[in-house]
Amino acid sequence: MEKDITTVKITKETKSRLDNFRMYKRETYEEIMQKVLEILNLCRSTPERARTYLMDLDRQRKKKES
Repeated sequence: MEKDITTVKITKETKSRLDNFRMYKRETYEEIMQKVLEILNLCRSTPERARTYLMDLDRQRKKKES
């Protein structure tokens, strides 16, 4: 089953901010946006879990940069 695809216009600044969420070079914007939405949903239900998730992502990104 093929997913429906749409185009969304964003500013270059927003694109740059999304790029900062990348965990690997070829991570898609779909994957990045899913991750951001997951974090937002966690913030609503369990803020401490969201904080832990963000810290884990930051650690992973720093590890890959090394």
